[in-house]
Amino acid sequence: MSLSMRKRGATAKTNPMSVQEGFVHANGHELEYHRHSGRSEVSPTIVMLHEGLGSVSTWRDFPALLAARTGAAVVVYSRYGYGRSTVRRDPFGVDYMHIAALAELPELLTALKIERPILFGHSDGASIALICGGAQPTKISGIIVEAPHVFTEEISVNSIAAIQESYESSNALRDLLSRHHADSDASFYGWNAVWQLPEFRDWNIEEYLPKIQCPTLVIQGAADEYGTMEQVDRIVAGNGGPVDRLILEDCGHAPHRDQLEAVLAASKRFVDAL
Repeated sequence: MSLSMRKRGATAKTNPMSVQEGFVHANGHELEYHRHSGRSEVSPTIVMLHEGLGSVSTWRDFPALLAARTGAAVVVYSRYGYGRSTVRRDPFGVDYMHIAALAELPELLTALKIERPILFGHSDGASIALICGGAQPTKISGIIVEAPHVFTEEISVNSIAAIQESYESSNALRDLLSRHHADSDASFYGWNAVWQLPEFRDWNIEEYLPKIQCPTLVIQGAADEYGTMEQVDRIVAGNGGPVDRLILEDCGHAPHRDQLEAVLAASKRFVDAL
């Protein structure tokens, strides 16, 4: 769908592969989304929340595989400033994940008529899922998080600073991101800069964990270059609802790419239990 097809409110088209594509208005911006139909009308819809440089398209075929494996409908969308959603011209604030969780996501769920979803978040998206789950505990059926962060670690800041060097030293990463974002520079520098602010060292969302009531599955790669096992330990210790953890060897920051089958199998077990 071209950007010229945007208009206020939820609009969509359906293709023969049972994937609905469109734009929805949430928190003052137009957000692109895809909805993969499921086999079961009983299972909650899985809503996927991408990483800090992610979008609808960076998930590749994982949403379709997840829908096929679990039988649940899967909705994936690009947050404000990402993908083909409204380009962000204002700087990211330290509270950008809070805004995504407390304002943007609830409006998107309302516009798409999704009730009590399972939130599936990766990295930044995992943090957004946890914030939303704690802020609206009765409105979320379950939470699956990959490579979550609930506080700022030195390893995260250092890795994100290294990404900037890579982005500026050659065109490879810029060219890659340009395939997934309407304005790759705006998406990259907005996210990258906020993580390197001195005040971001104090960023912490652990206050939301005790308020979570639904089951939570935490998936972590043992070789994650952006976070340590302390993130998992704090979630397990602080969560108000039941928590299962899945630690994957030979796995970095993107478990659904590095250990696809393990993530699909764990997600199916989680959805089946709900």
